[in-house]
Amino acid sequence: MPKVKIPRKNISLDMTAMCDMAFLLLTFFMLATKFKAPENVAIDMPSSISQIKLPEKDMMVITAAADGRIFFGIDGQPYRKELLTLMGKKYAMNFTETEKNNFALMENFGFPIYTLKAVLNMGADIKNIQEPGIPCDSIANELFDWIAYARQTNPKAKIAVKGDMDVDYKVISRVISTLQKQNINKFNLITTLEEKPKQ
Repeated sequence: MPKVKIPRKNISLDMTAMCDMAFLLLTFFMLATKFKAPENVAIDMPSSISQIKLPEKDMMVITAAADGRIFFGIDGQPYRKELLTLMGKKYAMNFTETEKNNFALMENFGFPIYTLKAVLNMGADIKNIQEPGIPCDSIANELFDWIAYARQTNPKAKIAVKGDMDVDYKVISRVISTLQKQNINKFNLITTLEEKPKQ
């Protein structure tokens, strides 16, 4: 008896649903991704072999640039708004709601408090301004107040110091002594990772 040959058919898959799914996922990741804010100043960090990772949120970062300028930043827009309100009360300055919203968008900054009101009203021109840095010396130590009030707004915030490898040691010493005046003896130093030495 001869074998019956079954005619072969070409298989066709409808890829429309797959394309839709791919574009939906692509759109989701584009909208959900949080991009890193541009740095106020380029920092060439020293390297270390430490592999301790910083937390993703609840961070307070003090940055020391190579030229000695100091910048400050804290995570979370609601915390930044509340922080500006507290600093305004301390320095007898009234900030409008628009100024608070503009400040909440600044991930880190380096302006003295008395120039901050004018800066917040500049709008898009703020990107063209050279930031003089936050005062942190024996005459005016505004950094002390920023840290103190930031800890009030977010008590869970971890503190990290990010310094340029060419910054003068005296600048870092002033930052550390400012932290120690508030009994903060535990903080992170942000470095780049280098390979462990071969044994």
